[in-house]
Amino acid sequence: MSVEEDLVTVYTAAQMEAHISKRRLESEGIPVALGSEGTGIVEWLSGPGLARVAVMVPRRMAEEARRILEEPA
Repeated sequence: MSVEEDLVTVYTAAQMEAHISKRRLESEGIPVALGSEGTGIVEWLSGPGLARVAVMVPRRMAEEARRILEEPA
């Protein structure tokens, strides 16, 4: 995934759940970036486990990523 690639948020969750979703998407071949929507940087506002993290993928793969995340694990 290049830095210039257009990323969209497909899911927002607590830190641990976001990391689990990231690994799930990556196992399906979808590149993932975690961060806060708009800045691309995780904002540690309230301490471990409480920050909301955006799960972002390339726009061209967003529909597939959403479909994967909706399926039971």
